Amino acid sequence: MHIVNHRRRIVTVYVFFFIGLLFCAFRLAYIQFFRANYLAGIARKQHSVALELEPRRGTIYDTNLKPQAVNISAYSLFANPKVLSRAEKNNLLKILPQILGADIDFLRERLLRNKSFVWLARKLTDDQVVAVRKLKIKGFDFIKETKRCYPNGYLLSHVLGFAGLDNNGLEGVELAFNQYLKGESGFALCLRDARQNKLEIWEKMSAPRDGYDLVLTIDEVVQYIAERELDKAFRQFNAQGASIIVMNPRTGEILAFANRPTYDLNEYAGASKESMRNRAICDLFEPGSVFKIVTASAALEERKVNENSRFFCENGAWNFGSHTLHDHQPHGWLTFSEVIEQSSNIGTVKVAQLLGPPLLHKYIKSYGFGAKTGLELHGEINGMNKDPRNWSKTSIGAVPIGQEVGVTALQLVAAVSVIANGGQLVKPYLVKEIRDQYGETVKYFSPAPVRRVISESTAARMRKILTKVIEQGTGKLAKPASFSAAGKTGTAQKLDPNGAYSHDKFVGSFIGFAPADNPQIAMVVTLDEPHPYYYGGVVSAPVFKNVAEDVLKYLNYNLNTE
Repeated sequence: MHIVNHRRRIVTVYVFFFIGLLFCAFRLAYIQFFRANYLAGIARKQHSVALELEPRRGTIYDTNLKPQAVNISAYSLFANPKVLSRAEKNNLLKILPQILGADIDFLRERLLRNKSFVWLARKLTDDQVVAVRKLKIKGFDFIKETKRCYPNGYLLSHVLGFAGLDNNGLEGVELAFNQYLKGESGFALCLRDARQNKLEIWEKMSAPRDGYDLVLTIDEVVQYIAERELDKAFRQFNAQGASIIVMNPRTGEILAFANRPTYDLNEYAGASKESMRNRAICDLFEPGSVFKIVTASAALEERKVNENSRFFCENGAWNFGSHTLHDHQPHGWLTFSEVIEQSSNIGTVKVAQLLGPPLLHKYIKSYGFGAKTGLELHGEINGMNKDPRNWSKTSIGAVPIGQEVGVTALQLVAAVSVIANGGQLVKPYLVKEIRDQYGETVKYFSPAPVRRVISESTAARMRKILTKVIEQGTGKLAKPASFSAAGKTGTAQKLDPNGAYSHDKFVGSFIGFAPADNPQIAMVVTLDEPHPYYYGGVVSAPVFKNVAEDVLKYLNYNLNTE
């Protein structure tokens, strides 16, 4: 009996182990055939990490290949929250906000995620990296990235724009040419040990394609001169805003382009909307007397007048319809040339009456007003150029002198370039070429004439008239010391909220080119709400003079040829 019981126990044990063995065999088979991929995936995640390989964002150069936007190395911090205990996370939340300069709620949300990888901070300073490394925190590591850097800070800010943390362009040419600058990311699989430390062993790798470089038409020295002089006037006359553009009138290449207020591209996150606004292409304003170049050149082109045609300027006040038209100072009889030299509103309107609304509108449109120039930057506006069918009875007394029309500073420099270059409207542009990392040209941008606006002979006659504006007219403060120049002053009243013209808010402007008989540069200078002085001939003309003198010396123009 005892032997039988003993055998039964042995059989029971064998059966129990056999069933266990069968269970294990079935379990192993199940895992092998049905769970293998899932478990292998978990193992891969534990022992390898996929890293995105960031491409080098293209460098932006000025026309002389001086770098304006470059990349520098920076480290970004990531964490594996799964290897940190709750107590460790709470302790880190007491230390990290001070080191990283990050919000504690942001860090708490990141560290409480049930993930193996979370970003904690991107593109840290060297001091921050050293401080984090000293903590020797498990589950923390760095990835080397690149950070966009602008060597000249404030200089050229409204042209360059900036790129964000992920190296995507957000403003300026950084945004407009992002597809060329950004490049294409690569990837790599890096092995990790059991403690999640990265090993210098790579399973797979796909190299990134670096971005292309941009070469601008901007000249860094010309840009510096223009910004220096604009900033002086902006501060001296307590203006709300200011713009300057220096352009090659024959090709449309922009040599300098600036606005005030401005901002440091390396600290763009703290910049105000006012300082970031690109006034030269997105601010609409009535141009005032600088617009008289359109009326004058149209009258000459259509042979309605000649330089010696005489107009009675009503001694400074003329009842025109239901309005009284005034000159800034009284004039009697003036020749056509003197009407422009002395910027007589009354004389200009009488000239415009010889043209009539349809013909005047034709030339306004031909000069490019009411349409975008096509500059590469985002945000350019059309301006305002009403069809004559929508003019009022008094519009013929307003439009010829720069009222009831809306323009941008960019449109004005393109318009004065028509007279400087012999009658052609040219498209302004900022980017000369796109290059690869070996310096080979990928894409080249050539000058693009838009259309002929006036004849060469009319342009030559207008150059002589505009030279007299500076020699003996309203633009005397724009006269350079060593060479001739031509231009036109403008002082435009701004509109009050009630729709009436303001008596204390003005836009003072000057457009011109130099040297007068062989123009190398064309320029527009505008100051928004300058005070206590506001006439364009007082606040903007001196900026033109100072910039023209220094720029032409820099460009090695032979001033003795005149």
